[in-house]
Amino acid sequence: MFYQYVPMDVDVFIPCYIDQFYPDKAENIFKVLNALGINGLYNPAQTCCGQLAFNSGNIKEAEELAVKFLKDFQGKNYIIAPSASCVHMVKKHYTKFFFNTSLHLESKNIQSRIYDFNDFLVNIIELEKWEGRFETTVCFHDSCSMLRHYGLKNEPRKLLSMIGGVELIEMKDSTECCGFGGSFSVKYPELSIEMGKRKLQNALDTGAEYLVSTEASCLFHLESIIKKENLNIKTATIADLMAWSIQ
Repeated sequence: MFYQYVPMDVDVFIPCYIDQFYPDKAENIFKVLNALGINGLYNPAQTCCGQLAFNSGNIKEAEELAVKFLKDFQGKNYIIAPSASCVHMVKKHYTKFFFNTSLHLESKNIQSRIYDFNDFLVNIIELEKWEGRFETTVCFHDSCSMLRHYGLKNEPRKLLSMIGGVELIEMKDSTECCGFGGSFSVKYPELSIEMGKRKLQNALDTGAEYLVSTEASCLFHLESIIKKENLNIKTATIADLMAWSIQ
């Protein structure tokens, strides 16, 4: 049994890109929660928070998805999501959709209950110790969404420090954008790739085995460059490392 055992139910929101491209990362979220005694509940009817449509200027579609999100996550449980960008979408932009409407109170309720996975572990259940072990070296990429929108910097590093065997090697310009930016990478592919290459060179310079981030979307972009350039570095989220450390 782990040092901290927190029996409770939480709802888990799995962003569409993780559902489609990284189901293993979704599974790792549940493995970590289960190890802490937390019952992660998954509503199979869930789809998207509306962020992609909103960022592309399709406001009507984004609003429709936001209404569905409110219906999919009714109740009183905390809502945990492995994506600061999706959580930021709900916490900030849903206010624009539902202010002074019949769904205003439902929206405020959702906004008060949804948290990024890393924020939830450190600041809500106040995790202080993790008994898993995974021998490796890592460098850390601060995603724009987590750092600039959500406002967290130290919490992910605190979680990394709890995993036995993990050595964090800080890289140059860890807070610099990786170049993904959702639709930015589609609109400006050449610039996006060059930004990704610069980020990866900084990671390679550390000699770390893994480039770690809280955002799987950033890693999705960087992995494509790693594979194309045949670079000697792997990627992982913090939830991945935590789950691997207890296997």
